[in-house]
Amino acid sequence: MPKNQKLSDKKVLIAELTSDEAKEIFAQNQIKCDIKYKLPRKKLLEIIADYNAIIVRSETKIDQELLDKAKKLEVVGRGGSGVDNIDIDYAEKKGVVVANTPRANIISAAEHTVGMILASCRNMAWASSFIKAGNWDRKRFKGSEVYGKILGIIGLGKIGGLVAERIKAFGMKIIAYDPYIKQQRFKRYHAQPMQKLEQLLKLADIITIHTPRTQETTNMIAEKEIKMMKSGVRLVNVARGGLFNEQALFQGMKQGKIASVGIDVWEKEPQKDHDLYEFNTVLGTPHLGASTFEAQARVATQVAEQIIEVFHGNKLPKYALNKVSFKK
Repeated sequence: MPKNQKLSDKKVLIAELTSDEAKEIFAQNQIKCDIKYKLPRKKLLEIIADYNAIIVRSETKIDQELLDKAKKLEVVGRGGSGVDNIDIDYAEKKGVVVANTPRANIISAAEHTVGMILASCRNMAWASSFIKAGNWDRKRFKGSEVYGKILGIIGLGKIGGLVAERIKAFGMKIIAYDPYIKQQRFKRYHAQPMQKLEQLLKLADIITIHTPRTQETTNMIAEKEIKMMKSGVRLVNVARGGLFNEQALFQGMKQGKIASVGIDVWEKEPQKDHDLYEFNTVLGTPHLGASTFEAQARVATQVAEQIIEVFHGNKLPKYALNKVSFKK
């Protein structure tokens, strides 16, 4: 931070839903903070030049157009882990730090995954809506135990590992595919490593995915992959939209190949209407993986603290995603 500039001269724009902890931290440091949710793109481009930092989640596009207009911008704080909506390389060229909060919501995402697995296997959402409509029946909702079944985890990183820890208590056998981690991590989570994705697809009774969305992972599970799976397989995605090809899921459900789908993240959001909604055994939620009071408090605190670190200009924050040299 230049010698003639104080924290009280800084301005932060909170552009997406963020818990009050962030606002309180900025207030304690006498940093001006504006909360403006769901700004139209045109309006955001008009005002971004006034701000030294912006807090976003997954909807606001931090692209070249915005970064060119953001003359004072020093840091983009991403509440959460995914950065599909942020041009990190161009931000670095503009001297703008991008920092996320990759560990703040991992417990919530793992718990949501386990909840979806259990709810899908026991038809909980379908049964609940059925009796709330004034009906009563038991036979149609007969489900499956997870005990003794094989869970296939695609991506044994932070969240995948937490899912493995929790699901082990249910007596499931765990297999995992992740070509980017060391063998020791498979041992840590009692997961049998699969050398190829095809091996996991053929063996698993339930499959959950925990990878970022990249060119490599987009449509990672599509028609060809579903054909390799067991009949009656159950699929869960609480990671990123587009990892499972949704049209392929629809066809798999229609043909009876897939018994159930639990899906929290969608190719297009908000997703108010979808072909998959016609199936009672599709459990859908509106991107709730990180939506707990505890996770959002951690996210808000971490993102605010990292922004203040950048304002002090001494070092890059812990979860900086690019390398920016500070002017002394």
